[in-house]
Amino acid sequence: MSVTDLPLKPPRGSDRDGRGLQKGQQTKAAIVDAALSVATQVGLEGLSIGALAEATQMSKSGVFAHFGSREELQISVIREYHRRFEQEVFYPAMNEARGLPRLRAMFANWMQRTSIEIDSGCLYISGAVEFDDREGPVRDALVTSVMTWHGALRRAIQAARELGHLRADVDDDQMLFEIHGLILALHYEARFLKHPGAIARANAGFDRILRQYGAPAPDAPKARSTKTQSSKE
Repeated sequence: MSVTDLPLKPPRGSDRDGRGLQKGQQTKAAIVDAALSVATQVGLEGLSIGALAEATQMSKSGVFAHFGSREELQISVIREYHRRFEQEVFYPAMNEARGLPRLRAMFANWMQRTSIEIDSGCLYISGAVEFDDREGPVRDALVTSVMTWHGALRRAIQAARELGHLRADVDDDQMLFEIHGLILALHYEARFLKHPGAIARANAGFDRILRQYGAPAPDAPKARSTKTQSSKE
């Protein structure tokens, strides 16, 4: 019997190692979840290993072992925030038809999430304030996440234009800029200034953008006049 004929057996401790790895991943996920809750309230700079150790009832060394640095913790939180954003905003919209229906769904889902974040806070907006003038991996992670979402919106606008739902001369970047501006204004008006009706105004602004950039409706066929019909009878 050759070595290749021998039955394969898992190495000793492999099951135990697998369970340990799974438990470690679950623990890390729980830490990131707690950190995300903190960050949406006080910002990424408000995160600390000590505060998370207390929130998760772990030792500081235990929390630190899963990330290695505060910076890596912040990046993990950004990635988790982006994952949830995609699950709630982007992927459900993919069930809609390409073009204007999908673009409408993306904005509607974004508005739904934003209406919740008026109370809890948006990591993209607070992160932009904290890291707009600071270079480094945390800022890079934030920029990459926002640009990924902007890329998806831009593709939806392009598809709507190519399908004839929008005017052929629409500037995709300009339309994206105006749509994003509605969300930024909504956060400022509703979260900071506490102005009522901000959500309704944001939705009205989106409808106005679609009317401004929408393709003109085809001319309706003209009905024959009664006089013309009578002359032919």
